[in-house]
This record gives sequence, C-alpha cells and structure tokens, in this order.
Amino acid sequence: MMEKRGLNLKWLFRMAWRDSRRNRSRLLLFMSSIILGIAALVAVYSFGHNLKQDIDSQAAGLLGADLVVSGNKEPSADMQKYLSSFGDMRSRELTFVSMVYFPSSKGTRLVQVRALEGDFPYYGKLETQPENAAGIFKKAQMSLADRTLMLQFGLRTGDSIKVGDLNFAVAGFLEKAPGQTGFSSGIAPAVYIPLKYAAATGLLKRGSRINYNYYYQFKNGIIPEKLPDQVRKRTDKDGMELETVETQKQNTGRAFDDLTRFLSLVGFVALLLGCVGVASAVNIYVKEKLLSVAVLRCLGVTSVQAFLIYLIQILAAGFIGSVAGAALGTFVQQLLPLVLKDFLPIEVTTGVSIMAIGQGISAGVIITLLFALLPLLSVRNIAPLITLRASYEQTDLRPDPLRWIVYLLIGGFILLFSYFQLHIFTRAVYFTGGVIAAFLILYAFAGGMIYLLRRFFPFSWGYVWRQGLANLFRPNNQTVILVVSLGLGTAFICTMILVQHMLMKQVTLSSSENQPNMVLFDIQGSQKQAIADLTRKSGLPVLQEVPIVTMRLEEIKGKTAAQVKKDSSSGIPVRAFSSEIRATFRDSLTSAEKIADGKWGGNNKDGAVYVSLEENYARRIHVKVGDPMVFNVQGALVQTVVGSLREVDWNRIQTNFRVVFPSGVLEKAPQFHVLITRVPSAEASVNFQRAVVTHFPNVSVIDLNLVLNILDGILSKIGFVIRFTAAFCIITGVIVLIASVLTSRYQRMKENVLLRTLGASTRQVLVITSLEYFFLGACAAATGVVLSFAASWALARYSLETEFSISVWPVLALFVCVCILTVLIGVLNSRTVLNRPPLEVLRKEIQG
Repeated sequence: MMEKRGLNLKWLFRMAWRDSRRNRSRLLLFMSSIILGIAALVAVYSFGHNLKQDIDSQAAGLLGADLVVSGNKEPSADMQKYLSSFGDMRSRELTFVSMVYFPSSKGTRLVQVRALEGDFPYYGKLETQPENAAGIFKKAQMSLADRTLMLQFGLRTGDSIKVGDLNFAVAGFLEKAPGQTGFSSGIAPAVYIPLKYAAATGLLKRGSRINYNYYYQFKNGIIPEKLPDQVRKRTDKDGMELETVETQKQNTGRAFDDLTRFLSLVGFVALLLGCVGVASAVNIYVKEKLLSVAVLRCLGVTSVQAFLIYLIQILAAGFIGSVAGAALGTFVQQLLPLVLKDFLPIEVTTGVSIMAIGQGISAGVIITLLFALLPLLSVRNIAPLITLRASYEQTDLRPDPLRWIVYLLIGGFILLFSYFQLHIFTRAVYFTGGVIAAFLILYAFAGGMIYLLRRFFPFSWGYVWRQGLANLFRPNNQTVILVVSLGLGTAFICTMILVQHMLMKQVTLSSSENQPNMVLFDIQGSQKQAIADLTRKSGLPVLQEVPIVTMRLEEIKGKTAAQVKKDSSSGIPVRAFSSEIRATFRDSLTSAEKIADGKWGGNNKDGAVYVSLEENYARRIHVKVGDPMVFNVQGALVQTVVGSLREVDWNRIQTNFRVVFPSGVLEKAPQFHVLITRVPSAEASVNFQRAVVTHFPNVSVIDLNLVLNILDGILSKIGFVIRFTAAFCIITGVIVLIASVLTSRYQRMKENVLLRTLGASTRQVLVITSLEYFFLGACAAATGVVLSFAASWALARYSLETEFSISVWPVLALFVCVCILTVLIGVLNSRTVLNRPPLEVLRKEIQG
C-alpha cells in the first residue's frame, strides 16, 4: 500500500515506470514529433558555435594581414608618406572593375582587376593551379585568372589576357583567395596582375573608380597598442578606412550572426509544431488512461500524485526525444557547411558542441513540458466514480485557471527564446506575435471548418464521401493538429517560393524593345561622343546618357562629421560623411521619379543651389526640404539647399541617383559617363562588347542578361538554404501526421469494425480513409498557401518594396504534393487497421 503523507518520489517514479510498460512505444512515438525541431536547433547552434570559433581562428587568414588601410581615392603625398612609416612588412594593391579580352576565344568579361605589389597575403595564401603560380606572376608581365574564367573561356596556362592596353600571360588559375566566396567570384571574377604594370594598362584615368589598399604585417602579429587609434585619426580625416584582425572578427561574426539567428528561429518553429503534436497525442493518451487513473484514485492516490505519475512519463519521453534530436542535430550540422559553402569565406569545422547539445536538450524538455501540461492538467480532475460509470460520465472539463497560467508560460518562453536570438525586444515581440497569430489562424480555420461541416453537412453525397468528411469531426479526430502542423510548414515553404519569384521578377528583363539590358560605364568625357557613335554604328539604340560626379558630404545642417560624433542627439549617422556619393545633374525628372515633397529646381537661376534627394536617403540622414548641405566635390566645397525629395522606382533598369544637382553647377567637375543600350541577342552582345574593349579598353560593360543569370543562381542557392531549413517544419508536420495516425489506431479499429459489421467492404473503408486524409491535406495546404500569400504581400510591400505577384504553377505543385503526401502517409500507416478482421478486435474488446 502506498504512503499518503507527502510525495514519495521513489514510489512515483516506480509507478510511472510500471504504468508505462504497455505504452512505452507510444510515449516515444509522441516525442518523435519534437526530434526534428531539436535536431534543427542543435545543428544551428553547433554550426554557429563552430563558425564563431573558426572566424576567431581564421580571421587573420580572412584579412590576409594584421592591419589594412583602404580608400576609394588616391591618398595625398603626405598620407602616402605616413602610410609608409609603420609596419614590418608592407604590400600595396589597386583594385578596379574593368573589361578584359581573351584573344584565344575572342571573348570578353567584366572582372575585378587586382594589381598587387608585395608579399600579400601574409596569412593564408593565394591557392592556385599550378601551386607556384602565385609567386611566378609577380616577377613578369603575367596574371592569375580566377578559375571561373578558365571554365567559361577555355583558358589554359600560357594563354594571354588583355587588360586595357597590355597583354598578360596566364601564369595559373586562382582557386581561393583571402575573403573570397563563391558568389563574389561569380559576379566579378578576379584577375591578379603585378602593380608595376597597372599604369601602363591605361585604365588608371581621372574619374576611374579605383580602390587603394595597403596591407601591413607586424612582428609576431602584434600591433603596437596605440597604433590603430593613431592611424584611425588620419584615415578618418582622409576618408579612408582601417581594419584589423579584431574588427574583421567582429564584422564577419556580425554578418553571420543574422544567418544563424534566422536558421535557429526556423528550427524553433519546427519544435513548436512538434510540441503541438505532443500536446494532441498526450491528450489522446490521457483520455485512454481515464480508467487507470480512476483505479489509482480508488486506491488512495491523490489527484496531484496521479498527475505527477504521468508528468514523469511525459518528461522522461521528452528527454529521450530531445537526446535523440540532439544526436540527429549533431549529424545534420555536418551538412550545413556544405549547404552554405557559397556564402562562407572560411572553412567551417564540424566539431561536436556540448553547449549546443545542452541548449537544444534544455529547450526541448522545457517546451515539451509546457505543451504537455495543457492536456495533463485534466488528470487532476478525474474522479474515482468513473470506474463505476465510465460509459456514462466523462472527466470534469470545467475551465481550469491553471491552463491560462500555462498559456502565459508558453507565450513567455517563446518571447524569451526569440529575444535571445534577435537581441531586440520589439522584434522578439513581432516574431512571437506572428507565430501565435499563425497558430491561431490555422486553429480557427480548422475549428471553423469542423463547425461548417457539422452545420452544413452534404447529406446528398455518396456514402464514402459522406463518411470521409464525417471523419474530420469524429471523436478524437486529429483535424486541428494536422491542419496546424502541415499548414504552417506549407506556409513557410510557399512564402519562400513566392519571395524568390518576386525577387526574380524584380530583376527579370522584359521583352519590350525599349527595355535596356546593357550598361557601359567609366566613359571619359572625351570618349562620350565616340562611344555613342560606336553604339549606333553597331545598330544599337542609345537609350540613356548620364554624367556622374563623385563627391562626399562635408556638412549636414551645419554640422561636420567631427561635430556629429560629439553630438549624438542630432540623429545624423556618422557614416553619411564617409560614404562616397555618385550624383548627376539635369534639368528635368526621369520617368522613374516623382516629387514627394518640395519643388523641383532643375535649373540653377537665383544663385542658390537646390539639390533633390531620394526620400529614403533623406530620411536616413535626417534632412528635410530647406535644410542646408555642403558637398565636397573632389576638393571643391559646394553649398546647397535641399529643394525637393523624390520618390524613385529603383526597379527600373536605368540610372537612378540619391542626389541630383541642377544644371549649371557640376558641368566642369571631373566626371565620367554612363550609357545604356539594348542588345537584341547574345551574339550581338558579344560582338558589341568585343568592339568596345578593342577601341575603349578603359570602358566597362555590364551585360544585364549575365547579371540576371548570376542573380538567378544566387537566389536559387539562397532559396535552397531557406527551403532546407523550412523543410524541417513540413517534415515535422509529416511526423505529427504519422504519430497522430498511430496513436489513434485503436479508435480507428473500433470505427472500422462498425463499418465492416454494417457491411462496408475493405475497398470502401480504404476509400473513406483516403478521402479523410485528402480533405485534411487539402485544407492544411490551402490554409498554408493563403497564409503565405499574406506574408509575401507584407514582405513585398514593406520590405522588398516591389509589386506583389503569385507564381501559380509552383504553388499549385506544392499544394498537390502536400495532398498526395498526406494521403500516402495516412493510408500506409492505417494498413494494419484496415487489414484487421472484425472478430479480432471484438475479442480484444471483450478481453480488455
């Protein structure tokens, strides 16, 4: 006989063990729903932990030096002298974008030319084929070409590349360089040449966009303590930037923190879906344990003790499920570096992170406990009298105030978890609100569907159709849980499909004859007319010619950068003074612009210079119409007043600007020009680019069709990464579906006995089951698709700032796949139920 005084924990654990003997497989099946969510969390946490360690250990190799000074204008003679005064080893590099010509294939390509002098990189190395090519190319008029160029143009060692006016023999092919990712080499492949030949290429002309980089190595990698601050004072004054290994760690870590946070939130949503499945399964489990609990109550067990017996079972199963999920997550994290390799500039190790495993198991046990408490609380209300009147009396289902406490705890845990991921409380509130709203919408839809089916049941339909629909609201039905779990997984994946479609549509070139698809830039003033003539001679239209003047902000509303640093209350961002501005001048608006505030002043008539700013740019630097601004136009200070704010359609394929000056101010300033045209075919594009590179080697050409293909590849890879993580949600939904089918197997046996006894054939029962799961899959998929439409519309309007559109066929394919998957899993897992003869079930019913 048990002890009634106090809580005998030993006895409680022994009773929980004994009671679970016939149900352990079912308890573990309940917890299978959380395995993927835990796996996703542990995989992401492990990946993030390893990534942080690898960034710390490889930051020097990522930067290639102990200290780097860079800028996009040539330093003054005094600054160059200062830059040569420190460091034990120094290297210098000029980087610029240019067209190059491949005589062997007669092809052209926009590349990033890197003119290097010195032994950079000091940490890591230029990985090449052959291996000695990194040292050979610096000793003669030779080059290193990115491997993508070898593949695209069939280059071989010894072939030549024409860069500007010079030909460089190919010494080898670049496999990897410090800080290089797969995307960067796809957009603008690198070509290394010796710095001493850069001027002879003829590409270092006034107005050309050139970056100047200075690399330093110090003895034992130790930078003098006060040197970075001293150098930073000089670089800030000269508009240059300073980077050290420590800042590289911070910047790279910050960039990938957002990625790991996003992935962990997706994994957490998968865990929440699994926990909803746990709550549903535990609810069925508790209902089936009514008699067992009532018998225990008759033997003197208190309601609290009965509650604790089953809580121990659920916690034990939850812990086992969390450990299994952690083990799976440790394996999955081996795949993440492969999935994300094109995004990563470093080699990521895949070591086991004890901290990540602990975090995942802790989160799994806590969230499982919270969700399992909802149905478990009813155990406290089971009365001993049920042993006598079980067929007539159900447990007390009066409102339980503890349920509201559990709801608050669940909401609080979600908020707390999201806050630790996002580190911004408002964003955590939005995420929590969004997750709860999605769950409530799906729950309301499922509940509404059940209500409507009962209220307007189609009695005129055929028998199997009626029975299939009726199963959606039968006792112990799983309609709500499956609509929630499958619907949310569908919503995630469908949203990603729609966002990718909208991004591609945003950059896709239309077939209109007037739509441009080629941009020529870095055109010098003396070349402007000749380039236009060559374009027309090639049978191509000159759709737009625009002058561009580079400048920086000197003052905003009377405040300099130094004053803004001291006065943080101004709201003006300091970086507004350091970023280079590419502005133009004209006397009219373009078709992509309209005035949002103020008055357009295209002509400079009354002495005051009224500039027009793009409205979002003006908002970021906290200026409005009437505010004074001073621009440093390559050494000349120009006083201006904000005359108007423009709304700009950045989706148009044409030149758009943050700052537009009126005519009559910048005409004599150093400038370069941009020409936009349209080529009708790939062959015409190749011929025109070859002609431009031959006659004007300094002019760069962007083939927007090539850019479109690159963007397509980038978005496809990003979409794959997101779908990879979102798949955890829908697979969790599938596991919830399997668990729901198996946990309600005994209920289905009794239903099928009744159907078979009433004369239904096995085929009819199979069709009824198939229709039930088809309706479930269709409802879940439809609700998820509608949710994804709402989410995609919000992203299009408020984040992407583009027109919302729907890609019908991928959405339809997803809908069909979810329906088919639901039917297949439902029918396959119901086979044993369908194949059981009625007498077998009846005998078990009598024996039980």
